[in-house]
Amino acid sequence: MTTENGRPGPPVTSVSVVLLTLARRIEAELNAALAALDLTVSKLGLLGHIAGVPGVSFSDLARMSGTTVQSAHSAVKALAAAGLVSDSVARAGSASTIELTPEGARLLEAAKEAVAGVDEHLFGPESDPIQRQIADAVRAAFEAR
Repeated sequence: MTTENGRPGPPVTSVSVVLLTLARRIEAELNAALAALDLTVSKLGLLGHIAGVPGVSFSDLARMSGTTVQSAHSAVKALAAAGLVSDSVARAGSASTIELTPEGARLLEAAKEAVAGVDEHLFGPESDPIQRQIADAVRAAFEAR
């Protein structure tokens, strides 16, 4: 796009590019905030899914997290080794029932506080007005459901 004087004008704004850019910033800030808890956004997502669906199977967990069953097994194994989740069945050939341990529940609560801090920083009253508008639109979209 060029202006009347032949100079380049501002680029056409792509909603996809703007949201992707913002998403990367959000993920970076969340990962930084969660690092103190030895968590990542991915691990937080798994803990959240497990908390939201106690007794979830590996297949359902993989589907909810957009990963493969093999990846879900590996991730849950790491979470179990850290004492954050348990599988009350844990027998080959049997359906698993993955649940948070008390330590996993405590960590999830601490992570929620870290996420709230990032939300406040990126979308709170002192944040960029455009980011506040985006947050308002997202909230409105989910409240309307």
